[in-house]
Amino acid sequence: MKAAFLEATGAPDVLKYGDVPNPAPQAGEIRIKVATAALNPIDTYIRAGVVKMQLPMPFITGSDVAGAVDAVGPGAKRFRAGDRVWGSNQGLLGRQGTCAEFVCASEDFFYPTPTAVSDDDAAAVALVGITAHLGLFQRARLQPGETVFVNGGTGGVGSMVAQMARAVGAKVIATVGTPEKADLCRSWGVDCVLNYKTDDIPARIKDFTKNQGVHVWYETQREPDFFKMVDLMARRGRMIVMAGRQAQPTFPVGPFYVKDLALHGFAMFNATPDEQRVCAEDINRWLSEKKLHIPIGKAYTIAEAAAAHRFLEENTLQKAGTLTGKVILHP
Repeated sequence: MKAAFLEATGAPDVLKYGDVPNPAPQAGEIRIKVATAALNPIDTYIRAGVVKMQLPMPFITGSDVAGAVDAVGPGAKRFRAGDRVWGSNQGLLGRQGTCAEFVCASEDFFYPTPTAVSDDDAAAVALVGITAHLGLFQRARLQPGETVFVNGGTGGVGSMVAQMARAVGAKVIATVGTPEKADLCRSWGVDCVLNYKTDDIPARIKDFTKNQGVHVWYETQREPDFFKMVDLMARRGRMIVMAGRQAQPTFPVGPFYVKDLALHGFAMFNATPDEQRVCAEDINRWLSEKKLHIPIGKAYTIAEAAAAHRFLEENTLQKAGTLTGKVILHP
């Protein structure tokens, strides 16, 4: 089969496109004929060697996938050939990735794709949707009527945070960098959209919350400003961090504990399959009810994986601002 793979970590150009052996499903696995793969920052970190993991060589890149089951391994019971599925958690922790014509993976990390949901949307929602859900509901225990703040309201995780919070009746404040992105956020029902280039963010948050503060601050940026965050939190508010592996910001201990605040950090791939399945069930329901809209910024072929990695890095590391939503790849 054809795949995007590497034989040594490094810059995007280490990714090659060519033939690798067609995988056979092992016990508890399904084989998926890939319709769409999606790219995430973690994929670029693993490719670059910034996140150290034992990689089977040649290593196929990619975490997210949607497609149809083409074969079922011994003992796998949840799916059968022909079922449409989506999932994540591939391309890390010793598992081969999804940027290929076929991928074999544990059925525990896969979920049925609703009839009316496209493979593009299902792949694009996978990692970012599960990440947003874990932070909002498993960690922050978001309740209806509370106020959520998220940086990057049209980004991969940020767009899911904003829409999931609205889906359960929370109020949402989100930042964007352009009027077009502001309009997109408003189309999802975001209550307060702020331009981080022109608005006085703290003043606008205090005004929107009537000086009561934010109940859940979902931080998607790599260098969180905890002094600003703590000042803008409501009493007993919860802060979520899930980015910035090398970040070591100063932390305002006194103001933090006096407000009875909580800080949660997590990585999606540490969550168990059962924990992630809870997220997927909500995601499928919201997709079917059209409460989740999946922004897709750019599509490549898997043969163009190196270019896709460069484009994502330009936006995540160099802040080019040319991406709204997810990057997807087709065989």
